[in-house]
Amino acid sequence: MRRGFRLAPLLLLLGAADAEPALQLPTIDLIRVRKAARTMELWTGDRLVHVIEHIQLGDEPTGPKRFEGDERTPEGRYEIDWGNPKSRYHLSLHISYPSAADRVYAAARGRSPGGMIMIHGQPNALRTQALPDGRVPGDWTDGCIAVSNAEIEALYESVPDGTPIEISP
Repeated sequence: MRRGFRLAPLLLLLGAADAEPALQLPTIDLIRVRKAARTMELWTGDRLVHVIEHIQLGDEPTGPKRFEGDERTPEGRYEIDWGNPKSRYHLSLHISYPSAADRVYAAARGRSPGGMIMIHGQPNALRTQALPDGRVPGDWTDGCIAVSNAEIEALYESVPDGTPIEISP
C-alpha cells in the first residue's frame, strides 16, 4: 500500500479552513463503480464500507470505452495496478484498461483502445477550494474517474495494487 502520504494534517497546520475532513478507510479489496448512478462503492470482504457519490466521468459517459479519444470511461472488470503521487490531478490510481479483449476489439477495427485510465483527484492547476464541493463541475475527464482531493487521498492510502475494480454502466 501507499503509506506515508498525509496531506490533511499539513492542511490543518497551514490553517486551510476550506479543506474537506479527512476520510479514513480500512484496506479496500474491491471497488464497484456504477456509472449511471455516479457512485463508487468501496468494499472490504463482504462489507460495503463507504460510497463515494458524484463521481465524475469522461465527457461522453454513456457506453464503454472502445477507442483512444472517445472520452468514455471503460466498463468491465479491471484492477488498480499502480499509483502516481506526482499526478497532474492531485493523486491518481491507474486502472488496468485496456484488457486483452479491449485490445482485440479496437485492433479488429484498425484503432487504438487508448489507455492511461485513472481514478484521480481534481486538477492541480486549479484552485478547487473556490469551486462548488471542491470539484470542477460536471463530467470533464478524457475517460478517467475523478473524485474530490480528500477522496483520492483516502483511496490512495487504502487501495493496494491488485485491487479489483468493476465498472458497470
